[in-house]
Amino acid sequence: MECRLATEDDLPQIKSMYRAIIERMDADGIRIWDDVYPCEFFQDDIENARLYVLTEDGETAAAFAVSDSHAGEGSVTWSDDQAKACYLDRLGVSVRFTRRGVGSAALRKAQTIARERGASYLRLFVVDANEPAISLYRKNGFSQAGGIRVERIDDTLALREFGFEIEA
Repeated sequence: MECRLATEDDLPQIKSMYRAIIERMDADGIRIWDDVYPCEFFQDDIENARLYVLTEDGETAAAFAVSDSHAGEGSVTWSDDQAKACYLDRLGVSVRFTRRGVGSAALRKAQTIARERGASYLRLFVVDANEPAISLYRKNGFSQAGGIRVERIDDTLALREFGFEIEA
């Protein structure tokens, strides 16, 4: 499996993959992503060289963004809040590649990217209702940070997010 920065040419396949992921999540009762998030963020991720794809035989198996900061980074208690960290966002695994270790492979690649950028930690936020993702992070050695981040979407919707981290 190859990991590389995503390009503009990858965008149609990435969006198609995420639409199928969103359909699966909705069917499973995990209604946290929609047509706007995460799909409308990929263009900016590509332009800022932070969106990565894992491919196998030319097909996108997973995608994720790695950035040097996050709007919520100060909202939970990390093990070392002074340490340099990179943040994982928008991790998605193609429904065609589930249960094949692709999520774990993507996490290892993101950890390597964080280390190569000089970070001590790879951190992320996950909505409390996304139990499959939480299970994946725990299985791969991530520790939960103290506290909960509340992200207000609008007057009627707020998402509760846990912070997770692992040494890079």
